[in-house]
Amino acid sequence: MNLRLTGKTAIVTGASRGIGKAIALELAREGCRIVLCAREPGRLTEAAEDITRQTGTAVEPVAADITSPDAAARLVEAAKRRFGGIDILVGNAGGNRRKPLVDTTDEDWSQLIDLNLMGHIRCARAVLPAMKQAGGGSMVFVSSIFGREAGGPGLSIYNTTKSALISMAKILAIEVAGDGIRVNTVAPGSIRFPGSSWDKRCIDDPEGMAKFVEQNLPIGRFGTAEEVADVVTFLVSDRASLVTGACITVDGSQSRSLI
Repeated sequence: MNLRLTGKTAIVTGASRGIGKAIALELAREGCRIVLCAREPGRLTEAAEDITRQTGTAVEPVAADITSPDAAARLVEAAKRRFGGIDILVGNAGGNRRKPLVDTTDEDWSQLIDLNLMGHIRCARAVLPAMKQAGGGSMVFVSSIFGREAGGPGLSIYNTTKSALISMAKILAIEVAGDGIRVNTVAPGSIRFPGSSWDKRCIDDPEGMAKFVEQNLPIGRFGTAEEVADVVTFLVSDRASLVTGACITVDGSQSRSLI
């Protein structure tokens, strides 16, 4: 299937490893020019060089923390300066601070709301003028199955912020539909990649993780970053032209939500 992405410019946040890097790599394979964003300059540069080496595609690395108020503007400036515009935004940056609600602090909440929600809102606001000027565009934000249903004890901040991200994207999709801009979210389940929390757990407790897989993952294995990237790449393409305001689960039937 030709996704018709050649020559388009994509900003991908949280993209130095894991799901974010896999998304950037797949978009580059489809012909997108990439603005790659992550906090750690060394790892970011390595990721950018690896993507260019594998695909031959131009990659502009921008070391930035999306919780910084000026980060979104810097990404837009870099995209315009290097590539002349912005067609795609993929918001993947995120994190967790797992603890019982009674032990959470205002600082915990503030920092995770900034990372999992406000950073994506700032990026969306920053790219909208360029997308409107171009006559359209596409955004995808990486949420979680625990933004769609309860994730269990200790996940109050994560659940709240990931649910809010889905909500924000849905309303934004309604607001900008008339401008030819589509906005969606994906909700990955348990995804394992080198250095991920699931990877560390599998190494530290193989028997316990084997039991977890048997009890929770109907397909009998963890998902991969590449499987999430494939869905995101389709969603940002014109081949998904009727898909907007949606949240697509990528979880091997792990989640229990009916909608």
